[in-house]
Amino acid sequence: MDLSKLSIADLRTLQDSVKQELTKREQQDVAVAREKILAIAKSVGISVRELVGSSVRPKSGPVSVRYRNPNDASQQWTGRGRQPKWIKAWIDAGKTLDMVRV
Repeated sequence: MDLSKLSIADLRTLQDSVKQELTKREQQDVAVAREKILAIAKSVGISVRELVGSSVRPKSGPVSVRYRNPNDASQQWTGRGRQPKWIKAWIDAGKTLDMVRV
């Protein structure tokens, strides 16, 4: 198909048709995959919930504090996310994180 000979309106129509066809085929693929998964689970005598549930990790609890400011114990950091200002100031002063590790 030579797209260079199509008008902008024709190209937009083609684009919309392609999007619709992609959506339709993706839905068909998901339906086929779902049927295959159900058939496999049934053939081995387990439910899909059992099949999928075994690979799902439970949410973990709160993250423990890894660093605490020795000058102000209320200033703590888990080591995740952005560094607090006191950690940045600590490092800028030439000190290491190991010095404030809990």
